[in-house]
Amino acid sequence: MAVLDELQQAIISGNRDKAKELTQKALDEGVEARTIVVEGIAAAMEVVGEKFRANEFFVPELLIAQRAMKASLSMMSEEAVDHIGTVVIGTVKGDLHDIGKNLVAAMLEGAGFKVVDLKVDVSPEQFVAAASENSADLIAMSALLTTTMGSMRDTVAALGDAGLRDKVKVIVGGAPLTQSYADEIKADGYAPDAASAVEKAKQLLPA
Repeated sequence: MAVLDELQQAIISGNRDKAKELTQKALDEGVEARTIVVEGIAAAMEVVGEKFRANEFFVPELLIAQRAMKASLSMMSEEAVDHIGTVVIGTVKGDLHDIGKNLVAAMLEGAGFKVVDLKVDVSPEQFVAAASENSADLIAMSALLTTTMGSMRDTVAALGDAGLRDKVKVIVGGAPLTQSYADEIKADGYAPDAASAVEKAKQLLPA
């Protein structure tokens, strides 16, 4: 569909005004919100993620694409968008870094997830409460400081204590994280970057 192809290009290039205009055009033409998200927004952010991993895009390009993506999403009501899953995301307790977390949240939102962003310095109890209140499919935790990584282990344990561990998958990421640490704390997935986080989240969705 031509209008969705144009929307993809607007988002990839970070043209916020054009993205809003084309989203409205698609809605006026009777395109369903779900189709706009999947074939327009999510497809565009997938290309952005691929370019980021290939070092063709860097953080500034990612941020302007994110801005255009959010502008497009703002044209549709929350109720109109059929999300593919719900993710609770945050930077763990004691850690105030949020650039990487914000990128992951944006990429997940662009891929069609409902994202509940708890921001920074999030305790295990806050993660568990938000997961329960929002019937979350996934919890995504970020840490930049090695001293705060232990909070991830505590959150996984808290999910178990709350009887949610079988219902909620856990993804971890951040500069000091590794796959081996994710395995050690019994997380369900590890993502080294935002694009990988989206792929992993999709893989972990309930069948």
